[in-house]
Amino acid sequence: VGPKKEVAECKEKFANSADPTVSQTFMLDRVFNPEGKSLPPMRGFKYSSWSPLGCDANGRCLLAALTMDNRLTIHANLNRLQWVQLVDLTEIYGERLYEASYRLSKADTPRGELGDFSEFQRRHSMQTPVRMEWSGICTTQQVKHNNECRDVGSVLLAVLFENGNIAVWQFQLPFLGKESITSCNTIESGINSPSVLSWWEYEHNNRKMSGLIVGSSFGPVKILPVNLKAVKGYFTLRQPVVLWQEMDQLPVHSIKCIPLYHPYQKCSCSLVVAARGAYVFWCLLLISKAGLNVHNSHVTGLHALPIVSMTADKQNGTVYTCSTDGKVRQLIPIFTDVALKFEHQLIKLSEVFGSVRTHGIAVSPCGAYLAVITTEGMTNGLHPVNKNYQVQFVTLKTFEEAAAQLLESSVQNLFRQVDLTDLVRWKILKDKHIPQFLQEALDKKIESCGSTYFWRFKLFLLRILYQSMQKAPSEVMWRPSHEDAKILVSDSPGMGSTEDDQEEGTSKQASKQSLCDTGKGTDIDDTADDSLPQSSDVGGREPMEEKLLEIQAQIEAVEMHLTREHMKRVLGEVYLHTWITENTSIPTRGVCDFLMSDDGYDDRTARVLIGHILKKMNKQTFPEHCSLCKEILPFTDRKQAVCSNGHIWLRCFLTYQSCQSLVYRRCLLHDSIARHPTPEDPEWIKRLLQGPCTFCDSPVF
Repeated sequence: VGPKKEVAECKEKFANSADPTVSQTFMLDRVFNPEGKSLPPMRGFKYSSWSPLGCDANGRCLLAALTMDNRLTIHANLNRLQWVQLVDLTEIYGERLYEASYRLSKADTPRGELGDFSEFQRRHSMQTPVRMEWSGICTTQQVKHNNECRDVGSVLLAVLFENGNIAVWQFQLPFLGKESITSCNTIESGINSPSVLSWWEYEHNNRKMSGLIVGSSFGPVKILPVNLKAVKGYFTLRQPVVLWQEMDQLPVHSIKCIPLYHPYQKCSCSLVVAARGAYVFWCLLLISKAGLNVHNSHVTGLHALPIVSMTADKQNGTVYTCSTDGKVRQLIPIFTDVALKFEHQLIKLSEVFGSVRTHGIAVSPCGAYLAVITTEGMTNGLHPVNKNYQVQFVTLKTFEEAAAQLLESSVQNLFRQVDLTDLVRWKILKDKHIPQFLQEALDKKIESCGSTYFWRFKLFLLRILYQSMQKAPSEVMWRPSHEDAKILVSDSPGMGSTEDDQEEGTSKQASKQSLCDTGKGTDIDDTADDSLPQSSDVGGREPMEEKLLEIQAQIEAVEMHLTREHMKRVLGEVYLHTWITENTSIPTRGVCDFLMSDDGYDDRTARVLIGHILKKMNKQTFPEHCSLCKEILPFTDRKQAVCSNGHIWLRCFLTYQSCQSLVYRRCLLHDSIARHPTPEDPEWIKRLLQGPCTFCDSPVF
């Protein structure tokens, strides 16, 4: 808010002011007085917001975090299980305001000095964040020096401040830090005591429109236009739209915007829902030839206490609300000729978890799970002495619904539907077989379209089936052992689950209560103990071992198919981006020979492509050489390269080059190895290296 010395003098002056309206206001406001002396320290977080997938260097989410002392930072998971702060937006925004003399535009009249308490308050309120929300990813075209166009992704972060102003930051993707900030525009909302913020994103006739929905603690809700000249193909409203204007003192707690399709009007529409006290305010926005149609109303009779949390499933428009008494309401929108109505039903958590108090809910991306934060409720009319916060998981879909959604998915990415695949995983682990209807439906999909997504889904099912047949360890792998004695554990490839399965188990088995009620935690142990007969039963072991070998053979066959399909893609890139007899770092001849080595593999597309590439190479082989002994590295295995002196190098699964360095990347499920891009790599190789795992769709880092 000003030079450090001047700020310190002003704080001393206000704290010792003879006017109690100044001294008491200053001492009790933790924004002005974060130290607080006898007050508890300002530790922890006020709010956090996840960006869409695909914003960081690994194609995953960024995390915007607002601390209790009003500092807004952005973090990224650059390395496995390691979070790094990329930028401090509070510091950057403060520097911008300081350079502009704390004026939003040059036309603004200069305000008073920092020694004036009202100016001291104004400077704080104009940079004290209340909420922040990410927009969807915008793709724009950037013209390079040689007149080529390339697609550049960007994302917007809207930050709502205490005085009602909104700062809209534009970041270029992938977001790497301060250098990725493209612009920052400040909008005056005109709303007093703002409490919540949300993006309004609407698509009409292939034109994407955006705006910002702002709610006040006094009651009003309105949409503000966001004018961004730098973003091409971006449209907004001409003027603000008031959704609710009554100052009824019902604070707006949460706002969700859900894109839907109107079955009667035959067009897309936007449903805005807001939690206001114990009620849900809804507003249906529809663009027609007459303009923007707005229908709004309230849903009453949901909760006896104020709504503390609200979440929405954007797949089908279902809204979930909860109050502190452990009651969750499910609201399903049903369209009518004019607008819509809601059917709601009660979910009593006490029937699942016992007497609990709820503090927050969230639905998983594809609507498979509802996560609930709970503490112990009242027992015999008495509150518990200590609060133990737990995250409980409630399934919202059956196994059959999850499997059907995966088969008909338009996303075609297993990583982005991990909550649905988790439901399927638990079912197979429990029953130790893949249901017949799922096998038949998947085989039909593979025969009809042959997309690699369905092959990856088949590989996922076979791997889980193989895991369910294994003898699991007697103790849960993720649980820490407190024994001092050292125990030698034999390293068997079939023992237990992958590291990520163990971590997922940690989140699932967050509490004993949820384990007892859902029964999931015991399914693995109980079923796994019976998965293999005792060693004395030799006759029973042989069929089981044969079954395991059969599943292993199917897994290898599917992996080989996916490898060949990716090899064809790599060879296609080589053909498009190379000249005659050009030596790329990709072992092109080795990949061609590997594809043609199997007599049973007869793919006309691959044969034609290889013929064109060999004609371009003009009998040149360009083999790889071992960096230790300079011997030739033959391409005999897709996973590793071994020279004549026995030096073994792992192969990159994205480009099939040998990773001859001490540092490389792995996919999230530890399926595959990939090398890091180097400055010498051309753009098309760098683009190949940005791809996900060809077996499980997981990002690589």
